[in-house]
Amino acid sequence: MQLWVGLGNPGPQYAMNRHNVGFMAADAIAEVHGFTPPAKKFQGWVQEGRIGAQKILLLKPATYMNESGRAIRAAMDFYKLPVEDVTVFHDELDLAPFKVKVKRGGGAAGQNGIRSAIAHAGADFRRVRIGIGHPGHKDRVTGYVLGNYGKAEIEDLSDLLGAIAGEAEWLAKGDDARFMNDIALRLHQEP
Repeated sequence: MQLWVGLGNPGPQYAMNRHNVGFMAADAIAEVHGFTPPAKKFQGWVQEGRIGAQKILLLKPATYMNESGRAIRAAMDFYKLPVEDVTVFHDELDLAPFKVKVKRGGGAAGQNGIRSAIAHAGADFRRVRIGIGHPGHKDRVTGYVLGNYGKAEIEDLSDLLGAIAGEAEWLAKGDDARFMNDIALRLHQEP
C-alpha cells in the first residue's frame, strides 16, 4: 500500500487557493480512478482505491497546512508504512506555473506543510511539486499563495490536474521520470 497525501487547507474559502493545489490533485486522482467516497480518519479525509496493481490510500489532512504532518504520521502508524511509501502533492513557488517535478527527500524550501511532514515523518518521502510560480517579491508571497487561481488560469489548472490523474499509474509504479515526462507531453511543455 502507498499513502498519497494532498496538502491544502480545509474549508470552502480555501478551495481555489494556489496553496490548495495538493488537495485538488488528490481530488482529481480519486475521481479519475474511482476511489471510495471520503471518510473522516487520521485527522483528515481518506479515500481508498487502486491505480494499476497498487493499492493507494489518499489523504487530505484537515489539520491546516502547518500541521499536516500529524495526519500523515497517524496514517503511517496505523498501516505501519515506512516513509518511502509516502508521496506528498504540494504547491511549489520555485517552479513555473503548471510544471510538475518529482523528487525524494530534501528540505522544506519554506513550505510549511512539507516542514510539518518532515517533522512528523522524516524527510525521505516522495514529493510531487506542482508549480505555482513566484509573485516576484517575498513580501507578496503570502497573499499570492493564499490567493485564488485567476479566471485566465482555470483551463490550464484543469488540464494539469487531468494530466496528473491520467498519468498517476506511472507514479504508482515508481517511474517518476515517465510520470513527469508524460505530463509535460500532455501539456505540450518541455520535459
